[in-house]
Amino acid sequence: MNSLVIKNGRVIDPANGVDEVRDLFVAEGKIAAAALKDAEIIEAAGKIVTPGLIDMHVHLREPGRSDKETFATGTLCAARGGFTSVVCMPNTTPAADNTGTIAFMKQRAAEVACVNVFPTGAITKELKGEELAPIGSLKKAGVVAITDDGHCVQNNELMRRAVEYAKMFDLPVLDHCQDYDLVADGVMNEGHWSAALGLRGWPSIGEDVIVARNILIAEQVDWYIHCQHISSARSVELIRQAKKRGIKISGEACPHHFTLTEECVKTYDTNYKMNPPLRTERDRDSLLAGLADGTLEIIGSDHAPHCSYEKEVEFDFAPFGIIGLETELALSLELVRKKVLNLRELVEKFTVNPARLLRLKEGTLSIGVDANITIIDPERAWTYDVAESASKSRNTPFHGWRFRGRASATVVKGNIVWRETEIQSK
Repeated sequence: MNSLVIKNGRVIDPANGVDEVRDLFVAEGKIAAAALKDAEIIEAAGKIVTPGLIDMHVHLREPGRSDKETFATGTLCAARGGFTSVVCMPNTTPAADNTGTIAFMKQRAAEVACVNVFPTGAITKELKGEELAPIGSLKKAGVVAITDDGHCVQNNELMRRAVEYAKMFDLPVLDHCQDYDLVADGVMNEGHWSAALGLRGWPSIGEDVIVARNILIAEQVDWYIHCQHISSARSVELIRQAKKRGIKISGEACPHHFTLTEECVKTYDTNYKMNPPLRTERDRDSLLAGLADGTLEIIGSDHAPHCSYEKEVEFDFAPFGIIGLETELALSLELVRKKVLNLRELVEKFTVNPARLLRLKEGTLSIGVDANITIIDPERAWTYDVAESASKSRNTPFHGWRFRGRASATVVKGNIVWRETEIQSK
């Protein structure tokens, strides 16, 4: 049971400095030094074998909005995308600001999830930014970080105290960087295209101000603040300079932000409406530079499912967000083809880097750890058809895109939870 031999793959394990063609052994659900006699053999010649990929920015919508996504459908999306672990956000209904909701999420994950699910807890009660959630109790309940994702704590004093409490309980703080007064009711990036399209502008300074605030608090408290879904050139530079000073700040990039620009909105397609919004070509170039030099350490999807009827309205009234778990890896592999990153650097951003930030035991192929493994076919040509998505939602701008490279198998604790033949046979 749970025993495999993955043969002849290029094993890339940045946590252990491994990048070589070799066999990988799994025995009884763990990475092993040798094979068992009855092990299943997976031929991986020409493929890349990595520690199971981690997406640390996913919305699974349970509890409260199972019409958009569930633990079952969302984690199947993750498995099909090559992810063995996802970190789910707390902006559920009710919010994950108490131990009862966290217990429900962990129970649902244990019952129906096909990949590992790590919950986060809210920074503030009901995500209102007014009163701290019980951070110590949330830690005891099993959260791996605190965040008000989908919202941003505007009170700087409250944010400082939250980071101080998080430090006491060894929890990183993840922040959705958005100054409400500066952003106001914007729906797309402020600039030429917002004026041309007659849509309310969302200035990048609305992100930059909060990133700068977070840097100062991280320096003051000497604790980890991770800035989610960075989209602005100035924010990248702020993080770059802070990291040079040794401040415990980090940043994350999403594939839609480093692939698309604000010009895509000219069709008024609400699948290009996201928070933060798509920015300029200059901002996109800065994200790529930040990924290349390590300023942005992590790639996350910000998988945000919405029902079709919610998106099929005027641009002003549609919710922000897109699904992304199934296209994330393919879009990120383009960074390697364009020589923004090499394969090892890309794998780091999906494995050891998020694992290190969140204090997870994942992200490595060390002997004895759970056998969470992703097998990638870097040359596999395919077309994304959202009608075949495992998600309950269809809100993506990438329908019909032709990709090269995808996960061919996803292994969680030694079990093959998905392999590409399952799509081909449908």
